[in-house]
Amino acid sequence: MMVNKFDESRERRVDRLIAQMSLSDKVGQMSSSTPLYKQAVMVPRYNYWPFDSGRNRKLGIPPVRFTDGPRGVVIGHSTCFPVSMARGASFDPALEERIGQVIGVEARAHGANYFGGVCINLLRHPGWGRAQETYGEDTHLLGRMGVGLVTGAQNHVMACAKHFACNSIENSRFYVNVKISERALREVYLPHFKACVDAGCASIMCAYNRLNGRYCGHNPELLTRILKDDWGFDGFVISDFLFAVRDTVPAALAGLDLEYPIIRFYGKRLGQAVSRGDVPMEKIDDSVRRILRQKDRFKPILEKTGYTKDRIACAEHTALAREAAERGIVLLKNRDQVLPFAPTAVRTLAVIGRMANKANLGDTGSSRVRPPYAVSPLQGIRKRAGDKVNVLYQCGRSMKKTLAAARSADAVVVVAGTDWLMEGENIIPGVGGDRKDLRLKRRDEKLIRAVAEVFAVSAHAGDDVLALH
Repeated sequence: MMVNKFDESRERRVDRLIAQMSLSDKVGQMSSSTPLYKQAVMVPRYNYWPFDSGRNRKLGIPPVRFTDGPRGVVIGHSTCFPVSMARGASFDPALEERIGQVIGVEARAHGANYFGGVCINLLRHPGWGRAQETYGEDTHLLGRMGVGLVTGAQNHVMACAKHFACNSIENSRFYVNVKISERALREVYLPHFKACVDAGCASIMCAYNRLNGRYCGHNPELLTRILKDDWGFDGFVISDFLFAVRDTVPAALAGLDLEYPIIRFYGKRLGQAVSRGDVPMEKIDDSVRRILRQKDRFKPILEKTGYTKDRIACAEHTALAREAAERGIVLLKNRDQVLPFAPTAVRTLAVIGRMANKANLGDTGSSRVRPPYAVSPLQGIRKRAGDKVNVLYQCGRSMKKTLAAARSADAVVVVAGTDWLMEGENIIPGVGGDRKDLRLKRRDEKLIRAVAEVFAVSAHAGDDVLALH
């Protein structure tokens, strides 16, 4: 595991470099530099390319090149792992470290050097729209799994843990004020972040919300007193995208080191604030030093070659994705040992539900991964069944046809659940976001009850209904 420890020679190299830098050079390290044409393309197609910042050819400083996550690399077509919530169900940090290794390799193959997908927000309510992006509701679990992902990824790229802190709601994330005691903050909401810091995580991303009256990106108690002073974090703090920075001076003074993904309040505005004396040069130097320190620390790793395109979604990586899916499956009930189905007993299997013939990979927001291919439950069942089992499919739209298929089968699998239209990142008003009702859609409940009722009066004694959520 690569843990960042104080390196006197590194500090001297960084100090010499800072001494050569103009104010414009320094501000350039703290500001996004993704070209406008790329920004325009990435409005409808998020993270089509890496988001860039901080390249300085004159001084030989490489850029930070960001890709999002957390279920794989968002750029291009990459291996899509199960969502973090499913991986958290395995509670296997070693498996998560292997996943981090794969994500790091694929990020490099796509041209990125910085992975922003270590999402360790603490789940306080299951209705949270982005619950799938985190591992669960326990700080110990979040810390162990987050460290696993950081450790694996940082063998190849810099990693970023997010969203710091108390980000556990979606629809009001831009303005909600989280009022919390120091004890609850330290004991419940922060230990998993500290675990990642102690493991050498290169950076932390601030949250959108306010914490005790101040936006997290403007909060010196959070970013400086706790993170940098108390914990001794020597990496850099990056903003969440677009709305985490609301003003130049408060963000810079609080310890927000890098504004992403476009320049709104840093860049020239930050340079002008320094020239006016509103932001001391010492604060700028501290932020630049933190960024350059991580670039120097990861230089030996980032200079390694061999990250070719053929490693993206290769057989080894997709096999790991399948292993993670198998390890994360949670079977809530197996009454009368319904599972596994015996091929000798099940000659005809009915697969029912609109979700059965759909590759439902997760949210379509910032965590969206586009794999080269995806397998729906129906496709997987048919491949597994082969010629030994007759698999019937009904989407459930016609109740008459659906019940007829159920009556003719020895067993039924009903696939129901949620998709990005019901929960997820709230980008489009009224789409996704936090859930007001934790129940399945009424049509899904009606479908499951109707199929179960058919089996209850069926002449097939011992027939089985299995509902997959």
